[in-house]
Amino acid sequence: MPNSYLDTSQLRVPAVGHPNETGIPPLLMLLAPGAPVSGPDLARRLRVSRSAVWKQVGILREAGLDIQTGADGYRLSRPLQLLDVEDVRARLPAAVRRRLGTLENHWQLDSTSSEIARRVAGFRDQSFVFADWQRAGRGRRGRQWLSPPATNLQFSCLKRFASGYAALSGLSLVAGIAVAKALQDCGAAGVALKWPNDLLHADAKLGGILVELGGEFMGPCHAIIGVGINLRVPAAMRKALERPCTDLESVCGTRTPTRNELAAALVVRLVEALEDFDVNGFPAFAQAWSRLDALAGRKLRVDGAHAVFDGVAAGVDQRGALLVRTAEGVRSIDSAEVSVRPA
Repeated sequence: MPNSYLDTSQLRVPAVGHPNETGIPPLLMLLAPGAPVSGPDLARRLRVSRSAVWKQVGILREAGLDIQTGADGYRLSRPLQLLDVEDVRARLPAAVRRRLGTLENHWQLDSTSSEIARRVAGFRDQSFVFADWQRAGRGRRGRQWLSPPATNLQFSCLKRFASGYAALSGLSLVAGIAVAKALQDCGAAGVALKWPNDLLHADAKLGGILVELGGEFMGPCHAIIGVGINLRVPAAMRKALERPCTDLESVCGTRTPTRNELAAALVVRLVEALEDFDVNGFPAFAQAWSRLDALAGRKLRVDGAHAVFDGVAAGVDQRGALLVRTAEGVRSIDSAEVSVRPA
């Protein structure tokens, strides 16, 4: 069985105190329960100076953690939910566990997709890599995926295909459908999908998907499917984002799933959907997409490398390409390197 925590990243935060097997900074472990701990007490327990404690708190705050300071010391605004892969594995149906490849979590990585890419030759099909903290998570069009440590959920999945790239049209949409269903399983009603890979709730971004292909163009090949889901986004981080976002805490309230519960639901839905897609392609998912399509019937502005035009979203075709009805007729958009926004 794999370890619950691994850390192969070279982008480590300097730890205050003695190292531990998880790689998590010892100071953060003391704050993780959410109870206040005084600066002198932290320094004493970690056998460091109060200045060293102050510096480490500053680093964690810069990473996005809401560490408050009061008369009784430092405290996290919310207890941390550290991901435990053994708990995640125990929540999976036996049939899914048998079909699963590697399942591992890292305290800190540059990117879960990069980690899979580095080790792709050694991973079995349908392997999953999670990270409590990504230092260089990627989104579409070169954007960075921002998330405080151990707050949201970010992971990547490896799926191998005997066919070539051409057979994988619509894969990002299928991954979106699987993730949306997992969120629904966890009590998040009203989740929609914005072509090609955004998860929305009331037009605010709840999560995103990034698919990267590798292997032989004609086959065999593989896909690395990166997923990020907002469980709780601090107010300061929301202000730093370019567009409205939301989180599961806002959508589900007191019924918000734990990170372990959500991770298990996502693994189940992705394993099932990716196996179905491998056999039947995107047409088997076309109706499911139409039920979740956040753009259908809406006026759009499409901004690509060579043209900008307006139209009305008309669903997707059997390859998963976006259809846009314009004054000149219906146009098909199959490149993810475009910006599509409601007009």
